[in-house]
Order: sequence, then structure tokens, then C-alpha cells
Amino acid sequence: MYDVAVLGLGAMGAATLYQLAKRGINAIGIDQFNPPHTNGSTHGETRLTRCAIGEGHQYVPFAIRSHEIWKELGNETGEQLLFETGALMIESALGGGSVHGSANFLDTTISTAKQFNIAHEVLSGQQARQRFPNFATNDQDKAYYEPGAGYLKVEECVSAQLNRAVELGADLLIDTKVHSISHANEHVELATSSNPIHAKKLVVCAGPWVKELLGAPYDTKLTTTRQVLHWYPIAQNAMQEWKDHPVFIWIHGEGEGYYGLPSLDDPTLIKVANANYGEPSAPDNVNRDIDPKEQTEMFDVHLKGRLMGIKPQAHKSVTCIYTVTPDSDFILDWHMDHKNTFVVSACSGHGFKHSAAIGEAVAQQLIDGTSTIDISAFNMTRFKD
Repeated sequence: MYDVAVLGLGAMGAATLYQLAKRGINAIGIDQFNPPHTNGSTHGETRLTRCAIGEGHQYVPFAIRSHEIWKELGNETGEQLLFETGALMIESALGGGSVHGSANFLDTTISTAKQFNIAHEVLSGQQARQRFPNFATNDQDKAYYEPGAGYLKVEECVSAQLNRAVELGADLLIDTKVHSISHANEHVELATSSNPIHAKKLVVCAGPWVKELLGAPYDTKLTTTRQVLHWYPIAQNAMQEWKDHPVFIWIHGEGEGYYGLPSLDDPTLIKVANANYGEPSAPDNVNRDIDPKEQTEMFDVHLKGRLMGIKPQAHKSVTCIYTVTPDSDFILDWHMDHKNTFVVSACSGHGFKHSAAIGEAVAQQLIDGTSTIDISAFNMTRFKD
């Protein structure tokens, strides 16, 4: 009988298990794969991180605290996980667009930076182009620069937290699928592909598999989507301009946007992806094949004429999965029918940067009944039906 079982060991599950272990809780983490893996949402080298959050003010405390935890964890393990390269966010003069459900992404980013005293600069298109000549901004464009933003090494973040959790006494059960969850006699029983697991409390962080594990009402509130990440070559004569470049988000047109980061495996490449949601897809039936037309469209719609010195033929592309709520906000709440089960899901494409602090907040909820960071904005009661 464990005190807590954590189901799903991606970004949120690894962080939660680590924080529980730090508090001395008898916990076990369970995953149907061997994390970090390429079957869910937590892979592909890097994720962008920033402290001023265009998706809403309610996220900023998570982002700020997560940066602190990543640095603390880096000191514990001797491995740098957070790289503060700076972030450039651009909104085209042609019109803004929705990013992760936020219709005023850049303006909200600026207002959160001001409210939380986050170091930043607001730049004109001309100023942005002069400072970062590889970004072909127009004079009428609007830009925001945050020097403390950057990227996280995602697989390393997950591995570091799981390794530390084990060192602190947690158990891991990997390559083990949970077939069903039963609630009885004030504990939870997980029927698995090996032996059953019993725990006093359960945290469900299973990402795109939450729907099948929990059923109603989560099955009608969560949508899983196929997303594609692309790596494009940098032209030889543009290498210097792209050296040590900031991460970036560029919003253009009506509802169109994309983001980019450096490639860790090969510095002659740049990693980019569409910031909007892809087509719905069941997690066990995601089309992992990339049509060359997808690569061509990514370049023609987003990169062409905006990023200087990027070659049009993608070097490689991979898929991942987003799990999305109707309002693109997270779910961080006790199960509506079972008060010993906490649900952490639907990161809606912008969760990794917050995951370290969310893991801490969830651990506090389970142990103390409350958390340092207010999570009330993320409960299920906001959905009326």
C-alpha cells in the first residue's frame, strides 16, 4: 500500500513524483512506456520557457517558480536544464492571432511582465530587426523581448526528476500499462499488465490517455491532437547571425503563429513548429508519418520571408501529441467523484514550462490540503455542462 501512486511520468508526472519523494512520501510512479519516450507530449529535445505568459496571468507564478526549481534541480544533479537565451515574440502588423486560446497573446504577455516585474523590452519592428537581423520584421510589427526566457532540455528534465525521485525513495514501475482504476475502502486499486497496485491516493498525469482511464466527464472535455515539429537547415552564410539566437514566437495573420528554438543535436539546424492545434487524433493511432507537403507548407506559410538564411527543405520532422481543453487552460483538480484522486491533465500545448511548479503544487495539495500557488482557476467547475 503506497501513500500515493502517480500514473503517467511525462512532464507533470515526473515533477509530481520528485516533489512527493522530496517530502518523504511513500510513492510509486507508473508509466506504460519507459520515460522519457517519444509516444506522448514530452520529447523532441527542447521546450520554450518564459515567465511573462501570454496565455494568462494565472500561469505566471508557475513559470517563475519553475525556473527556480529547474535551477535547484540543476545544482542537485550537476546538469544544466534551463538555458536563458532570451525570447523574442513578434506580432505582425497584418494582425494578431490566438495562441493556445489567448486572443491577445502579445498584449497579455506585456501586461503580465509589467504586473510581475519581469525584465523585458517592448520593441518596434524596426528595433527588433536592427537587434536581430535574422528576423525580417516590418516597421509596423510589434515585438517583445524577455532576456530571462529561453528553453528547457525536456528529456533531461524528466530523467533528472525521476532519477532524483528514486534516489529519495520513490519506486518506479515502467513498461506497465494500467487497464483500469477501482476506488474502494478509501484506497485506489490499479489493475496493471503485471501486479495490481494499491495506494491511498492517486495522481493521474497520463496526458492523452486520461480520457480512456477516467471516462466521463473528462472524455468530453479533452481532445488529443497531432502536432509536428520540424528541423530546417541554416544556410552556411547565415550561421553567424543564428549563433546563440533567442527562442521566438511569431504571430501573423488571423490565427496563424509558430515558434522556434535552437537544435541541440545539430547547431546547423533550427527547430520550428506551428503554435496552433493540429487535427484531432487518438493517442494510440497517431499518424507518425510526415507528408513532405507538411514540411513545404510549414516553410511557405510561416518561415518564408520572415526567417532569413533558412533553407526550404526540412532536414527532419517528428510528431507529438497535445491534449487540449475547450478553453485551452489546464485541469488541476480533485476528481469530481473520487476525492482521493487528483487529475493533472490537458496542458493544451503550453504545459512543460510550468510543470516543475505544478508538480510541487500537486504534492502540496496531496500532503497539506493546499498549495503555495493558487490553482483554483484550473478546476473542473468552470465547465458548466
